[in-house]
Amino acid sequence: MTAVPNPSNEEIGDILKRVRTIAVVGASTNPQKEAHTVPAFMKSQGYRIIPINPNADEIFGEKAYPSLTDLPEDLVKEVDMVNLFRPGDQVGPHVEAAIELDIPIVWMQQGIRNDEWAGKAKAAGLTVVQDLCIRMAYQYFKAKWELS
Repeated sequence: MTAVPNPSNEEIGDILKRVRTIAVVGASTNPQKEAHTVPAFMKSQGYRIIPINPNADEIFGEKAYPSLTDLPEDLVKEVDMVNLFRPGDQVGPHVEAAIELDIPIVWMQQGIRNDEWAGKAKAAGLTVVQDLCIRMAYQYFKAKWELS
């Protein structure tokens, strides 16, 4: 399987400026986990976080949904990005749902990569970021935006 490259730094910065609503697959209720602290940080920066976790009713003050396909249709239309906190070998159903629901961006957190599914998402017209922490990327670009 050929490695699927990430968008350029400029494109990643544009993504972070454009996105408003992020569905976080694997969002955690445990404040000790990155799957909690990262989306909580993004929420503190003004992004709306929609938690996807079959074992929670609410996270970050938002109703949690068992899966992307359980999102109400009107809410799906608001989701700009899916942020995945699932092991690389478990991203398939979530990427498939993002394709099916026409969610334009799939972002796999640092340490998460699946070139097969990234390739399928790109072939379907989605933008894919792999193995990159959205919080670290946001902090990097926020500093650049403040300097410009």
